[in-house]
Amino acid sequence: GDVTPWHWSGEMPASVAGMTLQATAADVDAEICFSALPADAAEQWETALAKTGHHVFSNVKTHRMDEDVPLLIAEVNAEHMHALDVQRRKRGWSGSIVTNGNCSAIGFALAAAPLHKIFGIERAVVTTMQALSGAGYPGVASLDALDNVVPFIAEEEEKMQQETKKFLGTWNGKRFVDADFAFSAHCNRVSVRDGHTETVSVTLRGSPSPNAVKNAMRDFRGRPQELKLPTAPELPIHVRDDRDRPQPILDRDTERGMAAVVGRVREDPAMGIKYVVSWRGSIACRSTASTGVCSLFRGWAGCSTRWTS
Repeated sequence: GDVTPWHWSGEMPASVAGMTLQATAADVDAEICFSALPADAAEQWETALAKTGHHVFSNVKTHRMDEDVPLLIAEVNAEHMHALDVQRRKRGWSGSIVTNGNCSAIGFALAAAPLHKIFGIERAVVTTMQALSGAGYPGVASLDALDNVVPFIAEEEEKMQQETKKFLGTWNGKRFVDADFAFSAHCNRVSVRDGHTETVSVTLRGSPSPNAVKNAMRDFRGRPQELKLPTAPELPIHVRDDRDRPQPILDRDTERGMAAVVGRVREDPAMGIKYVVSWRGSIACRSTASTGVCSLFRGWAGCSTRWTS
């Protein structure tokens, strides 16, 4: 607690309290580095670390849209890791950079991935109800947050529209090719402590029924599930049939906060299909900072990791 206060329930673990905070340096003694630096610092240090042989998993927006940097959701686009061969060769690095995405883009893309894979998305309209935790600490001023909805989050809609198409797109061996569908997002901050929610309307090729959509989501598995990685949820998407679910306070801890929870899948008279998806904000961090992704990375990049408990 000498460097930073503890804002989580319970006492600070001794293993955390005893850590020493060091200045960022390119010669840090770690093969794998997790970055949550401010954007300006990330611009300087993430590339410096990659140049000196470190494998950087970044939570920062700086490199997300680079043409040779994977924007990763392990269940959705694990094959994008093949871009690292081009990245290292093109940039002359012995290390690499992998990024996670905007939290709202991750929630949408995880639930929509089986729909795009099986049917194909033609267009999508999404309205977000994003928890206060997504703004970081100390977050939104109390007089703005209480009894209110804030209908603007800086850069959020742009990030969501751009990153979603990269998540659901392909790697052609030379560059990323965006998924080809019309996408519109309305992003709002709401007075919920933790757990984002989105209402989604999509047009799918072939006009599948709501039951077909639910089955596609329920059957969806990704590479982490195939490998039975230690932090991977058994089911990345949980589909509920209750008429009033999902709800953040009830569903955000599903699969230890590592799954998207979908409900109210039904016909949309304007678009075809509509549903609600909710997930804990930590699902964003799990895209890069989980042991599951480290295992995936170990397979593609040949780096070694050692599991500790």
